[in-house]
Amino acid sequence: MKQEDILKALSNVQEPDLGKDLVTLNMVKDITINDNNVSFTVVLTTPACPMKDMIQNACINAVKLLVNKEAIVKVNFTSNTTTNRKDAKTILNGVKNIIAIVSGKGGVGKSSVAANFALALAKGGAKVGLMDADIYGPSQHIMFGIRGERPLMRDVNGKGMIVPIERYGIKVMSIGLLIDEKQAVVWRGPMVSSAVRQFVSDVDWGELDYLVIDMPPGTGDIHLTIVQTVPVTGVIVVTTPQTIALADAKKGIAMFGQAQLKVPVIGLVENMSYFTPEELPNNKYYIFGKDGGKNLAEEFDIPFLGQIPIVQSIREGGDIGIPVMVSGESIAKKAFEHFAGNAVRGIAMRNASLALTEIQEVLV
Repeated sequence: MKQEDILKALSNVQEPDLGKDLVTLNMVKDITINDNNVSFTVVLTTPACPMKDMIQNACINAVKLLVNKEAIVKVNFTSNTTTNRKDAKTILNGVKNIIAIVSGKGGVGKSSVAANFALALAKGGAKVGLMDADIYGPSQHIMFGIRGERPLMRDVNGKGMIVPIERYGIKVMSIGLLIDEKQAVVWRGPMVSSAVRQFVSDVDWGELDYLVIDMPPGTGDIHLTIVQTVPVTGVIVVTTPQTIALADAKKGIAMFGQAQLKVPVIGLVENMSYFTPEELPNNKYYIFGKDGGKNLAEEFDIPFLGQIPIVQSIREGGDIGIPVMVSGESIAKKAFEHFAGNAVRGIAMRNASLALTEIQEVLV
């Protein structure tokens, strides 16, 4: 066997999302051959790649069928998370992708989705941060069990920076860590926008593959501030199946579909899709209606990323500070993993095929 033979065989293996073969995409590295033993490394577009097993099997089959049926093939994996940032990187320079989790209205479980999405990414090996931009109603400090803790300060190049609190392998920052939670945040829009900018410029986020931003509900000041301050890779819209939630979700999709924003919608996820008792995992009760989010995604021609069931463990995990993604195996955990897998594929395709990511100049 020769290296050229291996490369020729692997040129028949397609990257499922990017639509080109591994060799053309320069994803094959470090080929070594010793008698019938051959090993090489495939560089994935994200450590959380859900297609890893499919790619591995396709590579092994290609070498055996096209080069040597007696070959003993070992496929190693590494990752280089893709990014498409065009900005000067004067802010969040170590962050490759910034993903905003949005909803048209409150009460659809957006913060639970954001928390477990971030944890699912980290479980796949990615470096992840979670910023709670819901200034009036912060909740991530509760969901991560860091209620009452206070972040430290660190000197970075002569500037005092806030150090986000690390929990379950991700970096978390919330206004709930800085104020007495018995006090209401009674601020006008400019003060809120200023606080959000500080969360971006005065927090030492370091090197991250993904910074997930838990946005407030609606379409207001904070949304505009975020897209004017940082290069948002894309947004994920959260809805529930019922008609009133879908009506508000349309507004969120429409906001980011405006020509002056140019922020891609990675996709839509439907939360509270159906009720499934843990003891009866095959039973589904469609309390809020069926397939509303799926139909909305089709209407707007955006990817449908998955359905999250109503399961008691999701609520319990958020209340006690142990999100369902870090507890034992469950229906909910599998649903979040499926959704996160679809989302990271969407992010990789966005980086490969859409316009460069940049800070928006919104004239509103």
